[in-house]
Amino acid sequence: MQTLLLLLLLLPNDWPKFRGPHADAHAAGPPTPMQWSDSQNVRWKVPVPGLGWSSPSVVGKRLWLTTAVPVDGGLSLRCLCLDADSGQTIWDTEVRRVAEAPKIHTKNSHASPTPIIDKGSVYVHFGALGMARLNAADGNILWLNTELVYPPLHGSGGSPVLHNGRLAIVCDGSTDPFVAAVEAETGKVLWKKYRSVKARISHSFVTVSVAEVDGRPLVMAPGPDHFAAYDLNSGDEVFRVLAPGWSVVPQPTVAHGLVIYNHDYDNPELMAVRLGGSGDVTETHVAWRQKRGAPSTPTPLLIGEDLFYVSDDGIASCVNAVSGERYWMERLGGNFSASPVFANGHVLFLDETGHATWVKPTHTFEAVGKCEVPGRTLATPAFANGSMFLRTDEFLYRIAAP
Repeated sequence: MQTLLLLLLLLPNDWPKFRGPHADAHAAGPPTPMQWSDSQNVRWKVPVPGLGWSSPSVVGKRLWLTTAVPVDGGLSLRCLCLDADSGQTIWDTEVRRVAEAPKIHTKNSHASPTPIIDKGSVYVHFGALGMARLNAADGNILWLNTELVYPPLHGSGGSPVLHNGRLAIVCDGSTDPFVAAVEAETGKVLWKKYRSVKARISHSFVTVSVAEVDGRPLVMAPGPDHFAAYDLNSGDEVFRVLAPGWSVVPQPTVAHGLVIYNHDYDNPELMAVRLGGSGDVTETHVAWRQKRGAPSTPTPLLIGEDLFYVSDDGIASCVNAVSGERYWMERLGGNFSASPVFANGHVLFLDETGHATWVKPTHTFEAVGKCEVPGRTLATPAFANGSMFLRTDEFLYRIAAP
């Protein structure tokens, strides 16, 4: 048991949550192959039951992911733990069973939020269908919370974010959208704050970011027709920015004294807002706005002062994160949901049909390689210990050098 606990301690090369250890999609550690296919550089490939677009989370020699398996018209919501070296299943736990599968968008799944691994626990979230804490070693359920009930439209998508022992999560449904914080140790709801702006369309799927601003942790939560920052400890809304939009997905980027986020799905636009202030700061704190090529689903990737992103219809861009100045915009082709990742000193863009493009992180566009696997690929890949873990609609791949 002591050896197992040591394996569950976070290491620099682990990938314990959505977009990696720092939620910035930067892959550290040994390089991974930049050429791969259904057979090339595939260390293993295993089928995954059901369907889920959650990313794998990797700590040490284990990985965890969630899935939703159809059962008699309903769903078995499950968390799986696999051996990262072999792909063999170590445990497979049913977190909850629901009698009727809610309707979702064709691009969504009933297991889209990515698990969080922390201090021997795995935190899983199934949106309006519940969240839970499991023992990462054996899969035993430590608590199950089904109190955060809301009417999702097209299903749920945002992953929880763990900070200072609290799980922050957006629950923007078709009515009465709200943001909440849950105590990680017990599963108790610490606060629940209804959105202060009454939007025409109120649902969204965003994963929040948490940033220290003026000495206190703030939950950065874009939502319907506005962006709002909430005090993580109290739930109080600290400041907001008004901008029409709905169905927000990308995770905000916090850097250089700014929060950069998307505020719309049908007419996407990136906005950069200076941190600080109180109340409505729309007229005073907006630093720049960028509509051309803005993403609706993939989260932008920040490398220094350079922001790389791809629109859902395959237009990639690089802009200056501080000023919004554009360096380049190029069409990659395809449709995109997975977020770009910085790995092997390059930017990896993965489309929805298994086609990937490696691009140099420079102010001039240069693609340096393409790869492909069969199947649908809407989940952001995970990178850990010299391996890439790539999920399709049927399989999970470990891509690594022989």
